[in-house]
Amino acid sequence: MIQAIHTSVEGRARYKVNELYRSPSLKKYLERSLSKEAGITYVYANPLTSNILVNFNRDKSYKQIGSLIEKILSHYHKQSGKSQIEKLVTSKKSFDKIIANTEEQKILNWHLMTANSVIDTFKTSKESGLCSESAAENLSKYGPNILAQAATRSDLSILIDQFKSLPVALLGIAAGISLLTGGIIDAVVIIGVVGLNAAIGYATESQSEKIIHSLRSQEQTSTWVIRDGKQIEIPTENVVLGDILFLKPGSYVAADARLIEADNLSIDESALTGESIPVTKITGSLIGEDIPLGDRLNMIYKGTLVTGGQGLAAVISTGQFTEMGKIQQMVGEATAIQTPLARQLDEVGSQLVLISMGICGLVFAMGVLRGYGLVQMLKSSISLAVAAVPEGLPTIATTTLALGIRDMRKNNVLIRSLSAVEALGSVQTICMDKTGTLTENKMSVVEIYADIRHIKISDGEFIAGQENFNPYTCEELLKLIHVLVLCNESEVSLQGDGEYIVTGSATENALIYMAISAGVNVIELREKYSILQSNLRSENRNIMSTIHQTHDNHQLVAVKGNPAEVVQICQKWMRNGQLVTLTEEDRQAIAIENDRMAGKALRVLGAAYSYINETKNGNNYESDLIWLGLVGMADPIRKDAKELIGDFHQAGIDTVMITGDQSPTAYAIAKELELNRDPQLEILDSTNLNNLTPEALIALSNKVNVFARISPSNKLQIVQALQAAGKVVAMTGDGINDAPALKAAQVGVAMGQSGTDVAREVADIVLEDDRLETMMIAVSRGRTIYNNIRKSVHFLLATNLSEIMVMTTATAVGIGEPLNAIQLLWLNLVTDIFPGLSLAMEAPEPEVLSQPPRNPDEPIIKNSDFGRIAFESATLSVSTLAAYGYAILRYGISPQASTVAFMSLTSGQLLHTISCRSEKHSIFSKEKLLKNPYLNAAIIGSFAIQILAISIPSLRSLLKISPLNIADGAVITGSALLPLLVNEITKYYTFLEKDELPEIKPQINRDKLILSESAR
Repeated sequence: MIQAIHTSVEGRARYKVNELYRSPSLKKYLERSLSKEAGITYVYANPLTSNILVNFNRDKSYKQIGSLIEKILSHYHKQSGKSQIEKLVTSKKSFDKIIANTEEQKILNWHLMTANSVIDTFKTSKESGLCSESAAENLSKYGPNILAQAATRSDLSILIDQFKSLPVALLGIAAGISLLTGGIIDAVVIIGVVGLNAAIGYATESQSEKIIHSLRSQEQTSTWVIRDGKQIEIPTENVVLGDILFLKPGSYVAADARLIEADNLSIDESALTGESIPVTKITGSLIGEDIPLGDRLNMIYKGTLVTGGQGLAAVISTGQFTEMGKIQQMVGEATAIQTPLARQLDEVGSQLVLISMGICGLVFAMGVLRGYGLVQMLKSSISLAVAAVPEGLPTIATTTLALGIRDMRKNNVLIRSLSAVEALGSVQTICMDKTGTLTENKMSVVEIYADIRHIKISDGEFIAGQENFNPYTCEELLKLIHVLVLCNESEVSLQGDGEYIVTGSATENALIYMAISAGVNVIELREKYSILQSNLRSENRNIMSTIHQTHDNHQLVAVKGNPAEVVQICQKWMRNGQLVTLTEEDRQAIAIENDRMAGKALRVLGAAYSYINETKNGNNYESDLIWLGLVGMADPIRKDAKELIGDFHQAGIDTVMITGDQSPTAYAIAKELELNRDPQLEILDSTNLNNLTPEALIALSNKVNVFARISPSNKLQIVQALQAAGKVVAMTGDGINDAPALKAAQVGVAMGQSGTDVAREVADIVLEDDRLETMMIAVSRGRTIYNNIRKSVHFLLATNLSEIMVMTTATAVGIGEPLNAIQLLWLNLVTDIFPGLSLAMEAPEPEVLSQPPRNPDEPIIKNSDFGRIAFESATLSVSTLAAYGYAILRYGISPQASTVAFMSLTSGQLLHTISCRSEKHSIFSKEKLLKNPYLNAAIIGSFAIQILAISIPSLRSLLKISPLNIADGAVITGSALLPLLVNEITKYYTFLEKDELPEIKPQINRDKLILSESAR
């Protein structure tokens, strides 16, 4: 049976095929069979979601396609020769549950079944577990409980990637042409440039890979299970379906399992679901099929952590068929998007191919018409076409990105690939996982309400009103803290250096750390009030109480739990230092405070106590209590996170929060962070998200700022929807659940310390110290790198075009060849690589973070730039031709005249580097750019090489140039300076009104200084 779930778009439909779930063989059969049918243009079947997407001609209806799928399914079952139930039992390589629809739903939805039904399904029991024979049989059928290692880039693949760009391919073609035409030296130099480019890229990227791999953590290697009636420890990879897991605090869950016993069991599922607070588990069956992963309270999942209590669970999925395995499969299916720079450099390369072919043909034709020899013109035109390809372009781009990786590594930012540096600068939307990224993924007490007083806690400081508050000055507050330390499951010990070691759940630990911040000696307090009895929370009772021996032979009852339940068993409370009766009005006031704190996305606990003469039976001692107050806890937002969000907004970057938390919690945190630049904050949860068509999600993606209760597949959907809407997307995250989205985003950013191995392996960037604020520095660096590469490309095109103009004009006019083939190559080597590299090392311009991100579809050289490039090239060409004309008048068409043209054009191009430092800031502008010592060194060094070329006889002979006199030198100097002055004056008047730059925040100035220092 199939179900059409999306049919609103004509010619496209999505169907639910239950038998497809976890059946790779059916996936292949459906795709192969449907693709052969006339009128069907595209088929994609997903065995994880059971959905199949079909694109078809509009002369067909979705009902016809549905009937066709049913027919193919029927034929598939007949071909198999086995019933669906038999397939379930005999499958050895996969967990393909191809059975009748009702039976399939029963088996797949384990959370809907009773614990006894699950036990019966696997023929196991909670007392004896599986027998050894059954365990061995299941291990043979379904394979070991391991996940495939994430594919890593080999050294060979990293090396090959360095040659996968069109500019490098063009250089290879140019080298081949040079060899065919006898230009061996040209070919050797070009191949050397390509080799240098590959060496720089390989060295940088391979080092980043090694550092990221070194961050891998060690996984749990053994697991406690019940087998043959005994509790034994086995290798985690040997856990099989039907095994009974024994769960205890501190252990990782080895496989997906259905709980059959839970004694105050809590699980930290943040790595999988994004929910920051540990989840209290139950054993009862749930109602409703469409229950989000984070709400399946009777299920536990591989890779999550037991934080409290204990329990037993029957394994229902292992290895690749666990929820973690599904995520890993989604990671494999997600495709990384090509970054804007890679795409734009390829576009520039394509343009250069056309230009080179056109130049080659034009010059050849003009030369032949002028009567020059065919062979001579063929060599000259090919040399000029080769000169049109900037040899320095790949090296400049690669080296600039490599330097960016080096500088970011100093800031504990590890960047896996060169393209990721540049992509950061073009990011338009940053999707941020909440838990562990925006927040610290640990609970902390942030607010207390005691003795009619609101007390905030920040960085260990107690603050009442606007002033610091000493807890020892308030007896009721101190009693509250003492009760929360005593009524607590966390274990506390003291290191030799006086540091506390606290082991337990996040909530319990937060209470201990709050007491330590208040100055309480936790260990001494517990020794003074030794515990006699404890009564833990249960499914139907959200209160924990403990009884302690006091020094006067009395017992202290300490109680904490759900405020509504605790306050109902309290009869008195302290008010203004007096013990008074707790009235109904008082209870309502406490309820209002509880709601207020809960509305701020805090987890709120109530605390109470009493003294008794002797321990009473049952729960009778939990009566006639004295109310102490409320304690509010939260997963604290990372320091400077709010300021960082503001910096992103100032830089024109939209921020989106994606979290597994409930909508109220997500909304409160988003409000505190001021996540949206507009007053209206839009939020969407997974229930609504799952009901949206892909088209509707794309339309909404630009409007929604917060996505709540989100699953890993939802995160991937959101990132892909933003990309489909034309955005360049960065995704930050630390959990397993973030991995598919991290891979799909143009820039995936993972946490180095708190992040999981899966997240780090697929991310482009790893924040080694988990400091999210370095993202702003990275964005600034990325933008600067792109701008600098753009300056270099502008410089290379302008100077190379000037060579073309000079050669083409001279050929057309018939005044000989100002430059020969070897001079053209020398000119490109001297003026392209080192001056171009020096431009790539420019410090950030003042407005780099006060402007919006660039349009990713905008070419690296815009149409508006070509006019400016042509003008700059024309000034260089006219000045060079004027000097060449002077030399012809004085020496005739001779090597002496060619030398003057050669030196004039070379000097003019070197000085043109100064003009390319900024598009807007002229050397005459009020706003001065920071000094660039690399540019000064490149210009001086290149001039020195040029002087050596004219001074050393062997080089003069190779280049076919002649010595110069003082008059020639004066002409060359004037010819070189004139283009610089003309270009800078015109730039000054063009951007005169734009020189008044917007005010830059101090934060951005600070980032600029950091980057300027790192650049040096």
